[in-house]
Amino acid sequence: MSWPLIIQAQHDLPASEQREWIQLNLSAWKETLNTEGALLFRGLNIGGHPGFDRFSSLFGYDDFTYAESLSNAVRINLTPRVFTANEAPPHVEIYLHHEMAQTPSPPQKLFFYCESAAAEGGATPICRSDWVARDLMLEHPALFNRFLTLGLKYTTRMPSTDNAESGQGRSWRSTLGVQAPSEAEARLNRLGYRWHWRQDETLEATTPVLPAVKTLSNGDRSFFNQAIAVHLGWQRVSDGRPNLTFGDDSSIPDVDLDVIVDIAKRHTTDLQWQDDDVALIDNHRVMHGRKPYSGERKRRVLVTLALDPNASLNERSQSLEQESAP
Repeated sequence: MSWPLIIQAQHDLPASEQREWIQLNLSAWKETLNTEGALLFRGLNIGGHPGFDRFSSLFGYDDFTYAESLSNAVRINLTPRVFTANEAPPHVEIYLHHEMAQTPSPPQKLFFYCESAAAEGGATPICRSDWVARDLMLEHPALFNRFLTLGLKYTTRMPSTDNAESGQGRSWRSTLGVQAPSEAEARLNRLGYRWHWRQDETLEATTPVLPAVKTLSNGDRSFFNQAIAVHLGWQRVSDGRPNLTFGDDSSIPDVDLDVIVDIAKRHTTDLQWQDDDVALIDNHRVMHGRKPYSGERKRRVLVTLALDPNASLNERSQSLEQESAP
């Protein structure tokens, strides 16, 4: 079976018939998603971002809004639950990552909608992280065990205002939902972060220890983190320290991160978008990224994030922001 599974209706479905079609097939689709990690819906009459909002809402997931997230990407909301995937310029490559794995509160499911495919390039690479974990464990067991037992810490730079030229350019005001530095510090305290202010009002914040490997509901392990994206794409913090360390603050050699990049290449497929495509991604099992693009036809891919209300309490708790009482 090719991956991801492509799902097409037998005939053009107006919006009025999409609900019944989804309800008839939803159980089987979710079972496939639980093992394969990705589905691609093609040839449907989605009808722009209002139709995407309606279509994605029919799957029965809970909303996970951009405004309330700790995402460090600059995005534009089109509806309360639909926003642009990333406002970084076309030449910027966004490397493989699990959505918001560098935060205490990642979503469980991702819907991507291609409103307009690029003239050239612009594919969304997707990678089976459960297979990455399997191969890393078999081929480099000592390295896998370090990720498993130590976890990771991430250090991010948040500018005072949004920087759309960067794939990680969301301001600290927007990211943390605050206006004043004192409010930012209070929020970071509740989240267990360490932080440092620079003279230009950039905020550098380091997470508490976050898991690098996730155990999925069926017992599979997933290499659930942003190690590849940090290694290949993140700008280093002001004093040259790495943005990524093990949870005990020890460094991760570049050669070890290169091993992970090479393993991931084996299990990566490019989604070559067509207009009106919708991809549903299990964020716990599958990484994604964005290839650069060009041409007169502008690429426009939208996203909505979600939590699964039927997930086990243990699985769901790993995707909910844990803030201690002030």
